[in-house]
Amino acid sequence: MSYRTLDPEKIAETARSLEARIGDRFPNSGLASVASELVVMSRDLATAAEKLARPIWWLRILTWSVIALGAGMFVFVGSILSFDRISTGAFDFVQGVEATLNTLILGGVGFLALNSVEQRLKRKQIFKELHGLRSLIHVIDMHQLTKDPAALSGTFTPTAHSPQRIKDPAELARYLDYCSEMLSVTGKLAALFAQAIQDEVVTGAVNDIEDLGSNLSRKIWQKITLIEATRQS
Repeated sequence: MSYRTLDPEKIAETARSLEARIGDRFPNSGLASVASELVVMSRDLATAAEKLARPIWWLRILTWSVIALGAGMFVFVGSILSFDRISTGAFDFVQGVEATLNTLILGGVGFLALNSVEQRLKRKQIFKELHGLRSLIHVIDMHQLTKDPAALSGTFTPTAHSPQRIKDPAELARYLDYCSEMLSVTGKLAALFAQAIQDEVVTGAVNDIEDLGSNLSRKIWQKITLIEATRQS
């Protein structure tokens, strides 16, 4: 077992274990349904990351074929094709050097553009997968939104439109802790793409996902801290 890379199967196993724990403590709850969706997403994203880590061979063959064809045409025009008039003047020589340099520059730009096609295609697919993961993070945040430690106070008075509250401090703390754990799993799923694709743009997008989850998890732990303070008072 390597501890220098993330194992997608271990992440999926963690998500399944978390789903079972939430189902045991909060059966038929919305949070249990979100945990089930996280299990499905962990499997799908692991498969997507593994697929994106592999080369797109048909695209690479097409790219190198086009590059080889362009290089062949350049050699043909420059060394095989004959011209009716050959000039040895200094002006014509300079013109020939300039044309050669322009051709090389354009060829280099074209090579870089073709060589980045695969990277752009993979980047687009990763952004699509990360968008779904970002949405799930916000769903998790919505479930913890109404879990207010203030409801544990004896002076708390609910209104007619107040959401259903968890009155037991230990149960409320566990609920919030499960939310924090799910956010942590989403960060690891996002990191699979940064591990699969060495790309600065992808790494930046993954970091944004991890920062979003970490910020929300920090907010959750502030609530847990307040619950612990309430239990000790």
